[in-house]
Amino acid sequence: MSKSFEEQIEQLEKIVEELENGELSLEDSVSKFEEGIKISKECNKTLEEAEKKITILVKQEDGEMKEENFED
Repeated sequence: MSKSFEEQIEQLEKIVEELENGELSLEDSVSKFEEGIKISKECNKTLEEAEKKITILVKQEDGEMKEENFED
């Protein structure tokens, strides 16, 4: 079972703390960094998928409501 977005963010924050702490060996630091990059990519993919699902309602000049895809 895959982790939720929130669980992935928490795991990523823990990795950042461990790296910032500076107590890991070079090998462990590289391993944690690689793990963090993998999680970051998974989170980005999750956000992109969510963005595709989001729609907004826009009020037209004639008062009608129109559904549009969410964009930046």
